[in-house]
Amino acid sequence: MHGYGYANGAGTIVNAIAIWKGAAFCIDLRTTADVELHECAGDTCRITGRIEGGGDTALIERCVSLVLDRFGYQCEGTVTTRSEIPIARGLKSSSAAANAVTLATLDAIGESLPPIDVVRMGVRAALDSGVTITGAFDDACASMLGGIVITDNRNQELVERVEYDSDVLIYLPETRAFTADTDVARSNVVAPLVEVAYQLALSHDFKNAMTLNGLLYCAALGFDTEIVMHALELGVTGVGLSGTGSAYTALPDSDQIKELKSRWNEVGGSVIQTRIVNDLLRD
Repeated sequence: MHGYGYANGAGTIVNAIAIWKGAAFCIDLRTTADVELHECAGDTCRITGRIEGGGDTALIERCVSLVLDRFGYQCEGTVTTRSEIPIARGLKSSSAAANAVTLATLDAIGESLPPIDVVRMGVRAALDSGVTITGAFDDACASMLGGIVITDNRNQELVERVEYDSDVLIYLPETRAFTADTDVARSNVVAPLVEVAYQLALSHDFKNAMTLNGLLYCAALGFDTEIVMHALELGVTGVGLSGTGSAYTALPDSDQIKELKSRWNEVGGSVIQTRIVNDLLRD
């Protein structure tokens, strides 16, 4: 049995770590997954994960196991992922991998689930494998559903999904930042102001929500605010730290892209230009 699936990365509008409520947008960077399965007997069945370029395979193996358990299949096999999404940069590489692998496993066994149930299964796998603090339900929803999502992560509730057209610029420093290593206590200090950012998102003031959230988490987690200031000085109103870093994302107007790319390139690191994806057409 062979299955294929894909899911996209995402950027942050409101990081849910401090208040368990978040908002995120889907970006046009993709993770793909291939699953090969065959039936087995006894307790020797094993799923082996492979990540192109290397990495911890616990999450993707857990996703396959959860799907098989859900539908009562006893199988062994392999799961392989390939990704355009830089890992440990706050661009939701884990959420994309979980969604892609869950979809690929469903494809392999000829079963289906509603998209929100796919998200919840991936969130459970992420919590089980320790790659997330809140379960990243907001990130997983953006990855799976497209557009901008607003969520209640504690209750795994999708509050709203909004289609939104914008280019996206991503600034990637050389350093990585793993979500599981985040100082949650420091994040909690800024929780009242993160709540203000969340209320802005609920009002569809996404750019100001994103900038306020980004500055707050830069201060709490020790990231450089100069990357944000470079964008603000050029008139870009939506810019901030993505997730717990280390990447920064911006939603520039079309006439701001060239200058912001130039300014960020002068700092070092690298810059990726992409866009918000609203419609994810799955085969």
